[in-house]
Amino acid sequence: MPAPQLIPGLSAIAHDYDTLICDVWGVLHNGATAFAPACAALKNFRDRHGRVILLSNAPRLAIDLEEQFRRFGVPLDCYDTIVTSGAVAREDLARRAAQGGLAMHHLGPARDHGVFDGLGITLTDVAGAEVILCTGPYNDEVEGPDDYKDMLAELKARGLPMLCANPDLVVQRGGKLVYCAGALAKAYEAIGGAVVYYGKPHLPIYVHVRAVSAGAPRPLAIGDGMHTDLKGANAAGIDALFIADGVHGEDVAEFTERHMTELFAGAGVTARAAMRALVW
Repeated sequence: MPAPQLIPGLSAIAHDYDTLICDVWGVLHNGATAFAPACAALKNFRDRHGRVILLSNAPRLAIDLEEQFRRFGVPLDCYDTIVTSGAVAREDLARRAAQGGLAMHHLGPARDHGVFDGLGITLTDVAGAEVILCTGPYNDEVEGPDDYKDMLAELKARGLPMLCANPDLVVQRGGKLVYCAGALAKAYEAIGGAVVYYGKPHLPIYVHVRAVSAGAPRPLAIGDGMHTDLKGANAAGIDALFIADGVHGEDVAEFTERHMTELFAGAGVTARAAMRALVW
């Protein structure tokens, strides 16, 4: 497995690409504050080389992310468009609802209702549901998969499919790791439950990205998740740039080609290049 190139800034390789497909959480902000140098790097790429597509596993719509951006200080002119797993999930929910109505239980916080609002879906408790939409724990500040063992067992006993609108296992929020929908989906799969995933690393979301990018021939994916950003880019045949100080920051014992290669080998992924944090 080839070693990634350790680069001081995006400018070292930017000239090789015409489109950036950039992760959001852990790369542009930490769930509380924007990373100004990262935002500036995207702006520089837009000014000099091509389009910037933000690709997020957020179980929400682009308009919701932009509301967060305003609060966190992410400038809206550092990208061209946003693709989210929440938007892809909404498209599938719309198809399901159009087939004759849908009774659904939403496992997740109220802030994620935009994924299904206006689709004519009947919200119900677990006992009355045909399907479960998981956007994360009800309270991700304090809850994790262990808090849902009984619920997941009930879902499995009823044979309900889980629609996972955020495949991430954990995410940083102001320096703290919190559980995401992917952690609950993984626990459900572990007891034999059926899960449908909408975001990275699964290929359907890259079909949306390709459509948005108008088939740009030289894209570069940027992300801090080996199991989502890198795995997804590898499967889609897209070069990847790894951001080491994101969600895997504690695993990066030393920022060397050898250690990065060992980490990637353990995760079964590759990347063209790596850097500590996204800068120009």
